[in-house]
Amino acid sequence: MADRTRLAVLGSPIGHSRSPQLHRAAYAVLGLDWEYDRVEVDDAGLEGFLAGLAPEWRGLSLTMPLKRRVAELVPEVDDVARRTRQGNTILLDHGRPVKAFNTDVHGIVAALADAGVASARRATVLGGGATAESAVLALESLGAEVTVAVRDVAKVVGSGTFASSRVVALGPETDAALAESDAAVSTIPPGAEFTVALPALRGSQTLLDVAYAPWPTPLAAAWTDAGGTVVHGLEMLLHQAVHQIRIFVAGDASVPLADEAAVIRAMRAAVG
Repeated sequence: MADRTRLAVLGSPIGHSRSPQLHRAAYAVLGLDWEYDRVEVDDAGLEGFLAGLAPEWRGLSLTMPLKRRVAELVPEVDDVARRTRQGNTILLDHGRPVKAFNTDVHGIVAALADAGVASARRATVLGGGATAESAVLALESLGAEVTVAVRDVAKVVGSGTFASSRVVALGPETDAALAESDAAVSTIPPGAEFTVALPALRGSQTLLDVAYAPWPTPLAAAWTDAGGTVVHGLEMLLHQAVHQIRIFVAGDASVPLADEAAVIRAMRAAVG
């Protein structure tokens, strides 16, 4: 009997990840007897992990701190991964890396679209890490002029990472940018110490907070209290996972899953 097809989400720490619930629910609806697990892998261990994969491995999801290493270790990257200099998905062929993808940008765009945000004039991204780069590209695709708010402006500006965006310090300039934003994305990790002073917001002003545990985050609660609309971080996680599953099933993120609406309902129920 052939070994079961294997997949996993890698990262460090990884115990909090909800990806197994999402993927397992999807594969059940699709009738695929695939195994999807969490595996603790840090940056130093990724190359060795990839080299040791057996032929039954089909794909990997990557979370922090692994997204930056992908281009060095996989022979091909998709255009979004190239533009953001990171990948969160590796397609494998009999255990060997074939191509890396960034599905986070799609996850952000789709999560905002579900909340009615199809375009934006101004937007703000909180944080300066890997997910923030995906958020900037996602918001620019909606037509937004993007402000990025970080703790160390000089370090970020010196790196040239957000060359197309205005970069400001977390504090009063951030509060002003958020007040003017049609959409905002927070990539601040759970438990990080920062505060915002928000004026009254319009209901159309929408915040996606990618942190999903514990929920609501202090920022999400403040945004709601100010009258804005908040999108749960699990919505981004769900939508980026849908494209990962398309890649693992068909090798192509543009090929919809069979009865994809039913798959998404099952995934949402699994983490609801």
